[in-house]
Amino acid sequence: MEVVVIGGGIVGLSSAYFLQEAGHQVTIIDQTDMTQNCSYGNAGYVCPSHFTPLATPGIVKQGFKWMLNSESPFYVKPRLSLSLIKWGLQFMKEATPEKVKRAAIPLRDYAFLSKHCYKEWEALPQFKFAYEHKGLLEIFQTEKAAEHSHHLVHRAHELGLTDTKLLNQQELFAMEPNHKLNAMGAIYFACDGHLYPAKLMHQLIDDLKTKGVQFKMNETVVNFEKGGGKINSVITNSNKYKADAVVMATGSWSRELAEQLDINLPLMPGRGYSITLEDTPYRTNYPAVFIEGRVAITPMDTNKMRFGGTMEITTTNAAPRINRVIGILKAVKRYFPEFDIPVPTMDKVWYGYRPCSADGLPYLGRTKKWNNLVMATGHSMVGLSLGAGTGKLVSEIIDEKPTSIDISFYNPERFDH
Repeated sequence: MEVVVIGGGIVGLSSAYFLQEAGHQVTIIDQTDMTQNCSYGNAGYVCPSHFTPLATPGIVKQGFKWMLNSESPFYVKPRLSLSLIKWGLQFMKEATPEKVKRAAIPLRDYAFLSKHCYKEWEALPQFKFAYEHKGLLEIFQTEKAAEHSHHLVHRAHELGLTDTKLLNQQELFAMEPNHKLNAMGAIYFACDGHLYPAKLMHQLIDDLKTKGVQFKMNETVVNFEKGGGKINSVITNSNKYKADAVVMATGSWSRELAEQLDINLPLMPGRGYSITLEDTPYRTNYPAVFIEGRVAITPMDTNKMRFGGTMEITTTNAAPRINRVIGILKAVKRYFPEFDIPVPTMDKVWYGYRPCSADGLPYLGRTKKWNNLVMATGHSMVGLSLGAGTGKLVSEIIDEKPTSIDISFYNPERFDH
């Protein structure tokens, strides 16, 4: 079977990997040279701990407070946009305690499947992407966050993540003894791992090329040839590709492409930023998330330290904002006051667009309109974490095999009425 995968991020590459392993002829189309997409600059987490979706009651309320602060962790760029209004209304509708609780088990299972795939890859000779299973700290500074963390640990234990611990200040300082730390305590999620995204992406691309997967870079999909409820060809600005099956793994550009196929896909780009330092004295032992600061830090690949965060709901052509980076560095200094990191020039800053669905959960599965199309997008802030597992699931869907987990929760048409 000839399968066209649109999108060369971690989801597209993982899909191509498992489809090629299953015996299909795979062509990957990407509008870029595939060196700087959202899969490269993220925090590198493989995180079953992230069983809470983006759409939570607290984030909506906090988002309104932060809306006028350009350095805030969650920022919606005000603009007159019908798609943004529709997305925002649906997001608020989905952000209920009941829906958050219902999402926990499906997200846990998805993350564990993906973690298993990464561990299998890391054992292969062609893959050495600095995977480490050290766990993740979620560090808090306030009583309010401490109370929330207590409940989160209880919920983690209910979900079977029994090695999750609530650390007091002394226990936290013992895990991070090398620098002064302003914090009351932390959650320690022992179930999590992390990796170096750039190595993973480059090694996947090299492996796929060696196995005969075709790469069509710097080509933009502009149309489709359709008939009989199927997509027969994918048309780019320079070529046409016959397709027995199509995988849409186009990240933050998925909504516009889906519209060409008369598919409603509530999705907005959520821009994030990161700074990576090499051979820096400002290193930690463990990856960590600052609960109040909404910033992630990761020691990776033996000599690197990455600082990243912010969720800026904007357009994919909006100019980057240095204020977002300033906000990240200010948050880092609030927790680690000895970390004196100067604000870099914009050319030293990575930024990319996370595809945020209207409930923070992926869109994964077939559509009713086109029986040979599989959607695989909308992973919000856990694209890399769920990437390998998504590829395996995509291959199972196309081959009409029982999927490794129940994917009904991720129906791409769940918002159609």
